[in-house]
Amino acid sequence: MKKRIQPHIMCGVGDVAKYVLLSGDPKRVENIASFLDKARKVAEYRGFVTCTGNVNGIEISACSTGVGCPSAAIVVEELARIGAQTFIRIGTTGALQSEIDAGDIIIATAAVRSDGTSKIYVPAEYPAVADFSVVSSLAEAAKKLGVKVHIGKVVTTDAFYAGSYDIWGKAGALSVEMECSAIFTIAGIKGLRAGAILAVDGNLATGIKKGEFEPGEKTGELDGRVQKAIEREIKIAIDAVKILEKV
Repeated sequence: MKKRIQPHIMCGVGDVAKYVLLSGDPKRVENIASFLDKARKVAEYRGFVTCTGNVNGIEISACSTGVGCPSAAIVVEELARIGAQTFIRIGTTGALQSEIDAGDIIIATAAVRSDGTSKIYVPAEYPAVADFSVVSSLAEAAKKLGVKVHIGKVVTTDAFYAGSYDIWGKAGALSVEMECSAIFTIAGIKGLRAGAILAVDGNLATGIKKGEFEPGEKTGELDGRVQKAIEREIKIAIDAVKILEKV
């Protein structure tokens, strides 16, 4: 029987591990791969880049999702069809609490479903919750590495340039991002595990937003603090996989 390939990520059975680290940015996939042993690029198509390697003999893949829930849903669906079982989003986020600074790291426990994609799968009353074992493994890995993290709910939105999040900040949500709710919802429906670790690149509560900047200016995701946070969250996610493998 011929190997069958998924239409968007261009991967088939045997190309990806049961553990997959998800990144919106295709370039970040290559960054993740640099932390893996014997990493190889499996596929690159329509902005979806997939690499697979291993750490301590544990096979781990990394795949880009693009921006937003529709493309993230496609990636999770297709990866699940070829054997992926545990997903950890490694991303960026804008804080909604004034005490959270750029360069801080958030571990999401759940996501407010302020997106459209997840509502096509299941009514809005269904909770988008991260898997407990993934959350606890991320928290344990962060503690072992000596990295302070914020743990709590985030908001997922479809519209980067529209909407107010004051109500969610007042309700205790830590930050806003664009993929978690779809990833958590689909994983929950399919009996898979999912979680997310996010580097803070701005703070809407204090008016520090990711936006226009001058050439050469280091702001938003290009801020040195954020770049270091992204590197730290990759290390945390990989160590979390090691912990999950022992569970």
